[in-house]
Amino acid sequence: MAKAKSVYICTECGTSEPKWQGQCPGCMAWNTLVEGIAETASTNRYANKFEGLASTGQLQKLSAVEAADIERKPTSIAEFDRVLGGGLVEGGVILIGGDPGIGKSTLLLQVLCHLGKTSQAIYVSGEESPQQIAMRAKRLGLDASEVDLLAEINLEKILATLQVNKPNIAVIDSIQTVYSEALQSAPGSVAQVRECSAQLTRLAKQLGITVILVGHVTKEGALAGPRVLEHIVDTVLYFEGDQNSSFRLIRAFKNRFGAVNELGVFAMTEKGLKEVANPSALFLSHHEQQVAGSCITVTMEGTRPLLIEIQALVDESHAPAPKRLCVGLEQNRLAMLLAVLHRHAGVACFDQDVFINAVGGVKISEPGVDLALLISIVSSLKNKTLEDKLIVFGEVGLAGEVRPVQGGLMRLKEAAKLGFTKAIVPKANAPKTKIQGIEVFAVERLDQALNKIRNS
Repeated sequence: MAKAKSVYICTECGTSEPKWQGQCPGCMAWNTLVEGIAETASTNRYANKFEGLASTGQLQKLSAVEAADIERKPTSIAEFDRVLGGGLVEGGVILIGGDPGIGKSTLLLQVLCHLGKTSQAIYVSGEESPQQIAMRAKRLGLDASEVDLLAEINLEKILATLQVNKPNIAVIDSIQTVYSEALQSAPGSVAQVRECSAQLTRLAKQLGITVILVGHVTKEGALAGPRVLEHIVDTVLYFEGDQNSSFRLIRAFKNRFGAVNELGVFAMTEKGLKEVANPSALFLSHHEQQVAGSCITVTMEGTRPLLIEIQALVDESHAPAPKRLCVGLEQNRLAMLLAVLHRHAGVACFDQDVFINAVGGVKISEPGVDLALLISIVSSLKNKTLEDKLIVFGEVGLAGEVRPVQGGLMRLKEAAKLGFTKAIVPKANAPKTKIQGIEVFAVERLDQALNKIRNS
């Protein structure tokens, strides 16, 4: 028997090469080529006979297409529905990834047990035995009597089961374990993941089945497999959180049926994942009295405003190169803001070590926390505490100006609802009508904000 020919396939873009290379010539990524088996071309998959095909395609004007609202099915878990954009969509394909043991299977089993009471739900397991899933459902106290279970990794058998039963929702746990007999490569390879996800997506659109794919992640935290996997599906969700902590976050990075960058907050308990009603409380420290270097800001996660505490520690440096360390914030932006602080406010930190931390392990990428970050640095440097019940937000430019941020009114209302009485905000974000319970100070430049802090 002839030996199967090997090729090297890029895990990022799917480019195949006859020999291994350190850098992929397709996407220029390093160390992404993995060995696989060359697939034999099908003789009838792409026929060259196009006669008669043009008549089958029907063109229509976009204006003639009726734009109907998409009906959504709630999952009974409000935080999960928020991330999805309101609930599950018929025929939608969702990809959810996260570290091992973070709670992906637990959450989906909770969703299926609820939806199984009113809809037909199938759980396809390629990693766990039926006994293990039954033990989890019993441990979580779930009523799984209406959930159908299929322990299978063969794609053709899974597709046949879905075609016969036509469920409303199906969970594939996980896509890396599923393989197709039409391909020779092993489960989890680039070719298998791409083909299996494409076939499942095609069936979901044809039969109107909501399909949820569970995906593995790499050591860098990205979804394993080809990047085309994220392009095929409708929604991409990431499960985040520290296994040493009981809190879990779900973020939407792609959603064809709703907003992206939405955030769902959960707490892992003995009875499964529970919703967190007030997530802002997770990211705020509870000090008995005000401490220097602590400033409360409001950031936007999709459409949700979250109050987060920014902590700064500024200490005299005893090394030639002072340290600049950020946890939860961008380190390069910290270096830029320190230069702005020196140039436009006269506060020098070139001989100081600066450490920044976003409380609660949250990662902040928006520039709306710039002003709060600089105020916390000045507070720590001068060893002066800030006013109680004060929030600060605003973007700081290189010219020292304080720029407006998106959703300023929503941020102020969220702060007022949680009992904050004073706010320093960009002038363009100052509300036209007074918000009950909170006093707003509008500033245009960085030095104005610092003067307000010094005079208070």
